[in-house]
Amino acid sequence: MKTSLASKFLFKLLFALCILIMTPLDSNAQVFKKLKKKAEAKIEQEAEKRAEKRINKKVDKELDKVEDAIDGKSKTKTDSIAKKNKTKKNTESSKEEKLQQPNVVWSKFDFVPGDTVIFEDGPSIDEENGEFPSRWDLHKGNVEIGNVDGENVIMFISRSSYIIPYLKNSNEDYLPDVFTVELDVWFAKGQTTANRFWIHLCDKKNNSQKTEVLVVMPHGLSFASSSKAYPGTENLGWSKELEGSWKHISIAYTKGKFKAYFNDTRLINIPHLEINPSGITINAGNDNMYIKNIRIAKGGVKYYDRVLSEGKIIVNGIKFDVNKASLKPESMGPINKIFKLMQKQPGLNFSVEGHTDSDGGDDDNMSLSKARGKTIMDKLIAMGISEDRLKSNGYGESKPLDTNSTPEGKANNRRVEFVKF
Repeated sequence: MKTSLASKFLFKLLFALCILIMTPLDSNAQVFKKLKKKAEAKIEQEAEKRAEKRINKKVDKELDKVEDAIDGKSKTKTDSIAKKNKTKKNTESSKEEKLQQPNVVWSKFDFVPGDTVIFEDGPSIDEENGEFPSRWDLHKGNVEIGNVDGENVIMFISRSSYIIPYLKNSNEDYLPDVFTVELDVWFAKGQTTANRFWIHLCDKKNNSQKTEVLVVMPHGLSFASSSKAYPGTENLGWSKELEGSWKHISIAYTKGKFKAYFNDTRLINIPHLEINPSGITINAGNDNMYIKNIRIAKGGVKYYDRVLSEGKIIVNGIKFDVNKASLKPESMGPINKIFKLMQKQPGLNFSVEGHTDSDGGDDDNMSLSKARGKTIMDKLIAMGISEDRLKSNGYGESKPLDTNSTPEGKANNRRVEFVKF
């Protein structure tokens, strides 16, 4: 019985022990199972986190690009504003500099012919070829009328030839306190030391005084004096274009002030001459040299003063090609003066009126004078004068100021008038 009971007890004990032993194994299995599930969940969760992180990183990267683009635009805009501000600052700085700098106005061609012609020689088409020019007197050498390209010219046949304008008062001082001289000079090709003209400021035949003289060369001018050292040679530099062509020479003398121009450039500007110019002598240093379109004029009064006193400005220094309405380059001196006057006086309006001498037919002269008036008007408009401040007309030979029986009278009649309206 006891044995049975003991056996039963032992069996139960062993069973219990087995259960006790088996229980942790099952629990561990459950634990492992739970751990596996947790691990899988953790792995899945971590994978999700990593995936989300990768996605977030990618999104962040894309957002960074967008932000960079936005930042870039903002930077560009900022740079643009900064650049604009810098430009504005530089502009303001430049304006300040300009305000500090002097306003420089300089003209190398300010020649304006005298008001009244006292000597004029084309020479005339009536002059006979091979004869001595009738409007001149000879001091030395040999000078004759010739024809170049269909125009009569004065030809210097031998070296060191001197001519003087033939005037009734040539033995006196016939040059006023204010006068101008103009002429066209031809130099043959080939530059030599003798290839030049001299324009003496005296009549070397009748009343020779000191030997102040303007020297005209193919490429420029110089002023020579026996009594004082004046500025030396002024030239444009030698070039082939200056060979074998006509040069327009202009001289302006105003109560001691002496200026000389080569084509459209002022090359000599002497504030005070110590002599009184009394006449003109032209001397060629070589043969086969020519001159034409010689004019000596006296005066003038400032343009604005003429408008105030007479209501118009009479200009005979505006020149055109023969029987044409095309302006010659030397005409720009007076036109520039009119332009500046109209700029300074905005209330001043002009009717530009052309006039001719009596050569040619009445109808042709009328048409020519109208065309020339319009040419000058158009030129002023092109320079910047408002159209409503200008008009043009022409009167041909119908309103002469002087006789048409002398070259000087004809020259005074060939004019342009700027009439105030």
